[in-house]
Amino acid sequence: MAKILLVDDAAFMRMMIKDTLSKNGYTDLYEAGDGAQAVEKYDEIKPDLVIMDITMPNMDGLEALKAITGKYPDAKVVMCSAMGQEAMVIEAIKLGAKDFIVKPFKPDRILKTVSAVLPQ
Repeated sequence: MAKILLVDDAAFMRMMIKDTLSKNGYTDLYEAGDGAQAVEKYDEIKPDLVIMDITMPNMDGLEALKAITGKYPDAKVVMCSAMGQEAMVIEAIKLGAKDFIVKPFKPDRILKTVSAVLPQ
């Protein structure tokens, strides 16, 4: 089963994604509340996929993405952003993000992205 790390400073957003994934058979799920925690957790658990918010305190998603892909070039990271953050999404893709999901989330979009990025 794929290990998925969910990173967002809003606990309810992590819960929403976790709920969608667990209802669809993804049960090896981990959480982090900011970019710094995400980098620590990545080192610890080596997840198959990271779903990470861009805007967070302490270390934002772009900084965390840089740190993770700098150390693990094959890392699979999908960024989450609110509408209107196109420039940040483009920057994230340049830094190695595999895809992005726009908030508010639609469950089918989350699942489609996860299955496209993870090997079957």
